Amino acid sequence: MEHKSVLLEESITMLDVKDDGLYVDCTLGRGGHSSAILKRCTHGHLYAFDLDQAAIAESSPILQKIGNNFTCIHQPFGNMKEVLDSYGIGRVDGIIMDLGVSSPQFDDTSRGFSYRHDARLDMRMNQEQELDACTVVNEYSQEDLMRILHDYGEEPFAGRIASKIVRERERKPINTTLELADVIKTAVPAYVLKKKGHPAKQSFQAIRIEVNGELKQLEIALQEGLRRLKPGGRMCVITFHSLEDRMVKQTFRRAAVPQKHDRRLPVLGEEKLEYQLLNKKPITASEAELAYNNRAHSAKLRGIKRIGDQYENR
Repeated sequence: MEHKSVLLEESITMLDVKDDGLYVDCTLGRGGHSSAILKRCTHGHLYAFDLDQAAIAESSPILQKIGNNFTCIHQPFGNMKEVLDSYGIGRVDGIIMDLGVSSPQFDDTSRGFSYRHDARLDMRMNQEQELDACTVVNEYSQEDLMRILHDYGEEPFAGRIASKIVRERERKPINTTLELADVIKTAVPAYVLKKKGHPAKQSFQAIRIEVNGELKQLEIALQEGLRRLKPGGRMCVITFHSLEDRMVKQTFRRAAVPQKHDRRLPVLGEEKLEYQLLNKKPITASEAELAYNNRAHSAKLRGIKRIGDQYENR
């Protein structure tokens, strides 16, 4: 079954790919966005990041059928500065991020991302790193577990779930996804179990974000991405939950929206902004896309364009 990236047409249109441009795909995945970029960028170059070596191995042959003007990088996209510097790349024409876990990673039950299929607690995008979900669940303190569930999962019952995890792991280790899901079910109030949606969804999201350092990487990449853009360059980001979307929205607004001033105080000179929002409200999936791709329901696309000519070469 052919993999198609969420909001593919909308994001590529927003990116406005140039034939001779330099582009960065921060989340290669199965090559949906990268393929679309390469088809339009025949005389430029694409640098594609992914933590998952399997994604690079599967995507590379697909990209090679389109062209050889790409470089795959098995590193976190938060390392964008160091990597691009090592290739002698300064400013770029476009950056795209399609955040979260890819469909193949969710569908491969052995990766331990899903609370619906039994597997060892893993959740690592980079299979070479040591920290995994089993370590987080069985070795983190109750206070740290509660913080992660609250901050990264926005879980209202973070305290109860963290306490229950600690009690259960004292009896025996929690090693599998379904074991953890069952613990979470016993920790939340009965009325929560009657609601639509799985009660473990937010907790699994929180643990996955902790394992992969997702929000930390995003924060670094957003700031570096803004610095890397050429005048006229664009950055497009697709998010899948409120924490990511809020971070992207706030970062873009700080860069592109004039700060409010106290009208009673004099304004010294006109504020010159280097960036412009490409859309004030996020773009979401069409009814047609939602009909065949359920995972597009929570996707939001935001974009920003550099219009100034100042550049911090660092």
